[in-house]
Amino acid sequence: MASVARPLKKLKDFKKLRLKPGETQTVTFTIDKDKLAFYNQKLEWTAEPGEFQLMIGSASDDIRLESKLTLLP
Repeated sequence: MASVARPLKKLKDFKKLRLKPGETQTVTFTIDKDKLAFYNQKLEWTAEPGEFQLMIGSASDDIRLESKLTLLP
């Protein structure tokens, strides 16, 4: 549990692609400690250890892939 209330969903990266019907393309994202950081109660930029749910989709209500990530201390 985070030391401050955090949004349930937050966009961390995106890439807009134009694909033709039936076309596929591989997209790679790196979710590192800096992308999981936030300002704590002392207004310090920090990333706290914990489990995060990664969701990939075309919109926040159209999730197509989910995975878990654990940030260690």
